[in-house]
Amino acid sequence: MHLDAIPGSARTGGSPMDLNAVRDVSDAVSAAHLFIYLVPETAEEAAELGVTDRGPAYLAFRSAAMGAVPWQVTLAAFYNFSPRAVRAMAGVWDAAPPERWQAARFLAAGRAMRRVNVQLSDDHLAEARSLIDAVVAAADCAGKVLAAANASVPLPSDPLVALWQQITVAREWRGAAHLVVPADNGLGPCDCLVLHPATGRLPAALARATRQWDDEEWSAATGRLAARGWLDSHGVVTDAGRAARERIEVETDEHCAALWAPIGNAGARRFASLIAPITDAFTAAGTFQAVRGQSDLA
Repeated sequence: MHLDAIPGSARTGGSPMDLNAVRDVSDAVSAAHLFIYLVPETAEEAAELGVTDRGPAYLAFRSAAMGAVPWQVTLAAFYNFSPRAVRAMAGVWDAAPPERWQAARFLAAGRAMRRVNVQLSDDHLAEARSLIDAVVAAADCAGKVLAAANASVPLPSDPLVALWQQITVAREWRGAAHLVVPADNGLGPCDCLVLHPATGRLPAALARATRQWDDEEWSAATGRLAARGWLDSHGVVTDAGRAARERIEVETDEHCAALWAPIGNAGARRFASLIAPITDAFTAAGTFQAVRGQSDLA
């Protein structure tokens, strides 16, 4: 696989998936999942477990589904974090076991969605679950560690949070698929992170603060991207760099066509519309203002 032509559809099991539908539902899933990293409820629940540092809490919440893995496993699954950022989570399983972190994550999600008044009727919840449950049940999670881990977590009794957890499985599935493309094309973790804000998808200050690559590492990655012609001598993205970043997204969509094939184009688009009230409610509450474009890096 290489960054070549951009097709308009992909075949999965003989049935074509429109890559526009795949992109739309992927964006909707990423947006509906994202709030968990930004709302105060998450920090509050972490503090109840004895962890007040946002970095280790984030790492614990997101990797809890994998169990009490060492920080090196979390680093491998997250890809674009520096080792020094992930090493900071050492000790989180001593504060509380992964099962308690997972339960606290569900509590935070439910509290936050109700605080911003997410509006999903019982009928819409049931329809959304019928679609996403079919996707998750059929998903091939080979090489998709975080998706497989989240799919193994028992769903909570709260219907809205249970829907969100199924959304999380799909989001982590796409995240793993997304990382295959840059890795296959020789883009290391820091290279990906430099390119992301250069194309306006994430504030550079936020990327550097959360992923913790140092100045030397950031500069080296910038130099590698400049050598490819994707950045100019000032670190500004070139037309070739923008095109390459879009091709990464398209190849990711190609991977994800298989995920959404069980419900087809109409089902994917319908699911995107059904979960839109989650994003709408958090957008209205101002939750996403500082982190536009972060979804691929969450």
